[in-house]
Amino acid sequence: MLRLIHPQEQPTRALFRAAALGLQRPLLRTQRRFPTVLRNYTPSEGMQPASKAYSTSTSSSQVSPRPPPPPSSPPKPIRSRLYRVSRALLITAVGVPLAGTLAWFSYDALTGTEGDILHKKHPRRVIGGPKNLVMTHGCKGSVMKAEEIHQDDTRQRLVILGSGWGAVSVINQLDPRKFHVTVVSPTNYFLFTPLLPSATVGTLELRSLIEPIRRLLSRLGGYYVEGRAEDVDFESQLVEVSGINGSEGRRFYVPYDKLVIAVGSESMTHGVEGLEHCNFLKSITDARDIRRKVMENFEKASLPTTTDEERRQLLSFVICGGGPTGVEFAAELYDFLNEDLVGYFPAIQPEDVQVNIIQSAEHILNTYDMKISEMTEAKFKRDHINVVTNSRVVKVNPTSVLYKDKTTGKEMEAPFGVCLWSTGVGMTPLVKTLVASLPKGSQSNKHAIETDGFMRVIGTPEETVYAIGDCATIPQPHFVNGVMKILQENDTNGDNHLSYDEFRTLADKIIAKHSVLKVFLTRLDDVFEKYDRDHNGKLDLEEIRAFLVDAEKQCTALPATAQVANQQGGFVGQRINTLHEIESNADAVAKLPPFDYKHLGSLAYIGGNDAVLDLGKGMVYGGIGSEYLWRSIYFSEQVSLRTRLLLLMDWSKRAIFGRDISKF
Repeated sequence: MLRLIHPQEQPTRALFRAAALGLQRPLLRTQRRFPTVLRNYTPSEGMQPASKAYSTSTSSSQVSPRPPPPPSSPPKPIRSRLYRVSRALLITAVGVPLAGTLAWFSYDALTGTEGDILHKKHPRRVIGGPKNLVMTHGCKGSVMKAEEIHQDDTRQRLVILGSGWGAVSVINQLDPRKFHVTVVSPTNYFLFTPLLPSATVGTLELRSLIEPIRRLLSRLGGYYVEGRAEDVDFESQLVEVSGINGSEGRRFYVPYDKLVIAVGSESMTHGVEGLEHCNFLKSITDARDIRRKVMENFEKASLPTTTDEERRQLLSFVICGGGPTGVEFAAELYDFLNEDLVGYFPAIQPEDVQVNIIQSAEHILNTYDMKISEMTEAKFKRDHINVVTNSRVVKVNPTSVLYKDKTTGKEMEAPFGVCLWSTGVGMTPLVKTLVASLPKGSQSNKHAIETDGFMRVIGTPEETVYAIGDCATIPQPHFVNGVMKILQENDTNGDNHLSYDEFRTLADKIIAKHSVLKVFLTRLDDVFEKYDRDHNGKLDLEEIRAFLVDAEKQCTALPATAQVANQQGGFVGQRINTLHEIESNADAVAKLPPFDYKHLGSLAYIGGNDAVLDLGKGMVYGGIGSEYLWRSIYFSEQVSLRTRLLLLMDWSKRAIFGRDISKF
């Protein structure tokens, strides 16, 4: 049956059909995503299916259809999970820093003050002491010129001279509730000296080896004085300090209740002439000077106007001393030549560079195990590093070193562009002054301050002055000179012999005064049997003398290393913390143990991704992975997270981009 359709009805029907189809498409997409939710979904009255809308519109042929209500807006499309996660991350990345910045500015605006009340005071100048100098004291990082500022402070005044390994180790052990800490040093940073050779050729940056001393003192609320200690008045308990950086000649006093001397040492000259032509390697300035000179020599050797003789002299490096510092400097030079020289200086051939080590002993690294020395010498021989042993430097000329073979007496000469002097340690000017001012007969060592087994300076008031690190030494005992007295003191039955029980009492006394002999006397039964030559169960005078001779040989001085200074500083810090609580109890103080050095091993980098490790008791290692073990140990010994991160970045930069050869 044919049905007439009004001409005006066609556009309306087409509009309805399009609207219905447009509403159904998002619903179908949604149903595909969420079939369970929309399985029973029924459209509302305004959202009918297209077929139903069509039938309704066609049924009314006589009357014009009432236009349906306008269709509702389609629902927003559901975003994907990746979109939502990305938007959340973007908001977090932008919002959190922005909120933190606003919070910090708000906090700073609300809590900011015009300064510390103590800093606002203008106290009178206090003059005193034997030389009528200004008396200083500390207050939150600055020097105040009045004692009354701290009249209510019940803490003891602890003054530390130096900012090296020993000083930092003391700082790390102190209780801030017990001590008011003052550090006096011409350098306002702690230097990680074992890695200093790596900074001479750009393997590490100088900033990666230092940590500001004020930052380390912040935990204690202590303060730092940039000055040089000139003298100590032990009777008045005053440290005389002179300013630096333009304040030379202006001196003042820093009072103390307890004093720790940790000023380090200077290189020993051995009376050799011409050391002004040498470089040293004990400070950041020394490393910077060597780095600048090394780069200058390579640049000069690359010029076309440089003669062959001048080139050989510029590219010759002489190292006087075969200890860890000299060996590691030679190893760093070898790495620089083989890894960076070819790329940066094509005009210089590796064979043009000569590295010489002059050692007075029979082996380099002679304080290590013999296997370590032999391993290092074999490695240097393969790397064409010339090692001259059993030779003594006679004189240093501006461009050459004159040395003499101790066996044959023959003198030889080695040209150099850079000469590093690294032989032994000697007294600083302050240590020389202090030793001369102590009572006559209390100090006999020519290289360091003598202390007892508790690191107390001999000849000073008890429990007030300590010395640690390279500037201090525990004197070696001379048992044999008093063998008769030792026998009489320990012979309880008066038979001029020592029984096993009497010998054990003697051994306990020796260990109490000289803990380094603990290993030597560990198996006392075997020791007694060894020296009881006639096997009568007793030791006579000659047998006791033989025992004491061997004991003296075992009781050697501790090496001047960072490991020793670190342990001594920790010991002194713990001791004075304990003394603060029991100082009035003489019996408790007497029971405190002396310093006991525990050797944790020695290590040195020898170049070519190799290191040698002396773990003690005959355990040595070198080879695959030794460099990374060497790095890991030094990485763990850093004093802050900042220096650890800087070391990681420097090692990574060196591996990716090579060494920094800029000259500054």
